[in-house]
Amino acid sequence: MGMTVATDQDLLRRAVLDFVEREVVPHRAEWDRVEQVDRSIIPGLAGLGLLGLTLPEEYGGTPADHRTYCMLMEELGRGDSSVRGIVSVSLGLFGKTVYSEGTAEQRARWLPGICSGESLGCFALTEPGVGSDAANLTARAVRDRGDWVISGEKVFITNGTWADLALVFARTGAEGSRGITAFVVPTGEPGFTATEIRGKLGLRGQATATLHLDGVRVPDSNRLGDEGRGFKVAMAALSRGRMSLAAGCVGVSRGCLEASVSYAQERHQFGKPLAAHQLVQEMIADIAVETDAARALTWIAADLADAGERIDLAASKAKYFASETAVRSANRALQVFGGYGYIDEYPVGKYLRDARVTTLYEGTSQIQKLIIGQALTGISAF
Repeated sequence: MGMTVATDQDLLRRAVLDFVEREVVPHRAEWDRVEQVDRSIIPGLAGLGLLGLTLPEEYGGTPADHRTYCMLMEELGRGDSSVRGIVSVSLGLFGKTVYSEGTAEQRARWLPGICSGESLGCFALTEPGVGSDAANLTARAVRDRGDWVISGEKVFITNGTWADLALVFARTGAEGSRGITAFVVPTGEPGFTATEIRGKLGLRGQATATLHLDGVRVPDSNRLGDEGRGFKVAMAALSRGRMSLAAGCVGVSRGCLEASVSYAQERHQFGKPLAAHQLVQEMIADIAVETDAARALTWIAADLADAGERIDLAASKAKYFASETAVRSANRALQVFGGYGYIDEYPVGKYLRDARVTTLYEGTSQIQKLIIGQALTGISAF
C-alpha cells in the first residue's frame, strides 16, 4: 500500500521542507557561484527516501503515491532546482524506467543502489545534433556475439559526471524511431568518458555533461526492453519526467511568491510598504494564481498516474504551463525586488536563471504544444 493517508504525506512533506531549509537553502547561492552542489547532499536525500520514492520496498524504495512525489519535488524545486534535478533524473528518468521496463533480474540488480543513493543514474538521449528530433539520434550499438558495442556522443546530460549508470539510447536498426534500443551502461566501462559542461546560465550547481562512448561493450542482459523499442521507452520516461519537472517548477514559482510577499512587506517606498502599492499587489496576485494553477495541472497528471491511466497529455500540459509560469513568476519577483533582485544575496535572480531552462529540456514548450495539439486533433504536425 502506498501512503495515501494525509497525515503520512504531511509528515514526509514537513521532513523534506525541514531538510531543504537546513541543508539546501543556506548553501544554494554558494553552489551556484562555484558551479557545484556538494555531493554530501546525496545521503540526506536517500535518508528521506527521496531517491526511491514510489518504488517498492523490496528494492529499498519508499512506497508513496504520485501526488506525494509531486509535493516533495515541489519542496526540492523551491529549495534549489539543481538538487531537485538529481532526484528527478536518477529516480524519475532512470530508476522508474528500469522499474517499468526492466526484467525482475534487472530491477534487482540496479534499483537497490539507486534507492539507497549508492549509485546515481542519468538519462542519455540528447545528442549534439539531435535535440527535439530524438527519433533521428545517431549513437549506434552493434551486436558482437552476446554483447553490444556502443559508440556515440550525448550532450546536456544531467548527473552526467556523477552517475554510475547511464540509460543510453542508441540505434540498432534502420533510420527513425523504430531502430532505437535502450541500454543500461555502467559509466566505469572502458571507452566511456564524461566531460562536465560549465558556464551555464542556470542550474549551475547541477552536474551536466557531455558523454563520449567509444566502443563501450555491454552484455545483452543490459538491454532494457525489446530491441527496437527504445524510442517508446524514452517517450514513456519523458512523460513521467515532465510531471516531476512540472512539480519542481511549481516549487520555483512558490519560492518566488514567498520571497516577493516577505520583501514587499518589509521594504518601504514612498512612505509605505511596497505591499501597499497596487501594482506590486497585482504582480504578487498573478504569481499566486498561476502557481496554484500549475500545481493543479501537475496533480491531475499525478492522479492519473496513481489510477494507472496514461499521463502523456496531462504531463505535457503540466510541464508546458508550469515551466512558463516559473519564468513569469521569477520575472515578476525580480520586478518586486527591483535592483536587489539582480544580486545573488536574494534568491529571485537564481530562480529566474534556473526556471529558464525548464522551457527547453525534456521537450521544449513548442514540442509540448505539438503533443497537446496532436492528442486533441488526431493529426501530427511533426
